[in-house]
Amino acid sequence: MLGVLGGIARYGRFVLVVGLVAGLVLPSVASALRPWLSELVLLLLFLTAFRVGLPSALDGLSQFRNTLGVVLVYQLAMPLICIAMFALFGLAHSPVAIALTLMLSAPSVTASPNMSVLLGQAPEPAFRLLILSTLILPLTIIPIFWVSPALGNLSEAVYAALRLGLTISATIAVAFTLRALFRPDMGPHELQALDGLTSLALVVIVIGLMSAVAPALSTAPWSLAKWFLVAMVANLGLQVVAYVGLRRFGNEDSAAPMALVAGNRNVALFLVASSATQTDEFLLFLGCYQFPMYLTPILMRPLMGHKTGAKKAG
Repeated sequence: MLGVLGGIARYGRFVLVVGLVAGLVLPSVASALRPWLSELVLLLLFLTAFRVGLPSALDGLSQFRNTLGVVLVYQLAMPLICIAMFALFGLAHSPVAIALTLMLSAPSVTASPNMSVLLGQAPEPAFRLLILSTLILPLTIIPIFWVSPALGNLSEAVYAALRLGLTISATIAVAFTLRALFRPDMGPHELQALDGLTSLALVVIVIGLMSAVAPALSTAPWSLAKWFLVAMVANLGLQVVAYVGLRRFGNEDSAAPMALVAGNRNVALFLVASSATQTDEFLLFLGCYQFPMYLTPILMRPLMGHKTGAKKAG
């Protein structure tokens, strides 16, 4: 079994593409999985925390200031700039403005450490961003919702963010405890098998998130094309800009893991936090957003893949 999972890990970035295709050709499966997305995301977080372990997570505390600075730029400065730019042209209430503002306000996607591994990079920097960005979300979204009433009810969003933060904290605590009790020292083959298991979890999750895309292929192809372009440019463009900027400011070792978080955000969180997400346009954007997210390990590999001399994951 370890060998099979290890093989899946070695080709993990291509396995993710299978999930995208399955989400399109198996709409009934996608619909069946959709109610379980929250549980699947928490399972993925558990596997990631179990892989990293508490000692490695604590090692990152020495870089707390740097991580916090990146988080504040990503999910506070960026969405405020986005709101200001669309407001300047009188488009603050447009569907594209709302979708991009919510995307930029969201914390790191849960799979970012796994994506980092698939790029041949260490998962710890992305994991630090994942944890900190999620835990401070209740604070960072307050000014965002305050200046943009189009995003929905502020109190509901804060409540949902607090609930998410508590749930994630409990999941990580359980994972760290079980790792310390049963597998404090994991070998390379075990780590690779765990990476394969998380790749399979990612495939199942993306099938569920693609449930809105398949019907639009026949009913609204031009709208689908528009949102696909918006999602691709926003996600991949932010990764490139962040990678260049982080390297320029001296973050050589952590530039790639941190840059992929710039474009890959947990936008689905706001499905339970903002009334602005209960529209066909946003659901279509969310479905299209899965393409650049799950293609990141392939499309961004030439730029951000493991370089000789960099710290290798696992």
